[in-house]
Amino acid sequence: MSVNDQPTTEEIKNDTTVDASEQPRDEQVPTDTEQITEDPMIAELVKQADENQQRFLRAQADFDNFRRRTQKEKEELAQYASMKLITQLLPVVDNFGRALDAAKTGGEVEAFAKGVDMIFRQLESVLEQEGVKPMEVVGQPFNPEFHQAIMQVESEEHEEGIVVEEVQKGYMLKDKVLRPAMVKVSG
Repeated sequence: MSVNDQPTTEEIKNDTTVDASEQPRDEQVPTDTEQITEDPMIAELVKQADENQQRFLRAQADFDNFRRRTQKEKEELAQYASMKLITQLLPVVDNFGRALDAAKTGGEVEAFAKGVDMIFRQLESVLEQEGVKPMEVVGQPFNPEFHQAIMQVESEEHEEGIVVEEVQKGYMLKDKVLRPAMVKVSG
């Protein structure tokens, strides 16, 4: 080599570099995967990557199963949501059937009316258990969120905009209007 440690052109020409085509055929060059498995650190990282991939695939499958199960439960809930209410209403229907049978046999009108009143109270009780309550509207200021005005009447006892008569009951389901009350409003 020269003084400044740089190879000269002649030294480069004299360098005996072996061309890849001149290598003996019985020696094999290691492939990438062989080099990976030879290095223990890389082999450990590859193993961890495989484990993480398997964990990911299991988590993905678990999530897919959860999503399918949740969707099925949601569909069943929507399909059978009214089951509890209907079960509570069946005795009321049975009692109406008995009352109608009694009316056909020519029972007393007073006893029939008393029976129908009892059935009506039973029905109100079932509805109340489910959170359905009738609105108290007469004497209240008209509110379009709760009342549907069908007529405006002159009233001397009430000032303007007050509900004077309920034509059809309104109902609330917990805190929401199930059906607004049809009312007559003072004008």
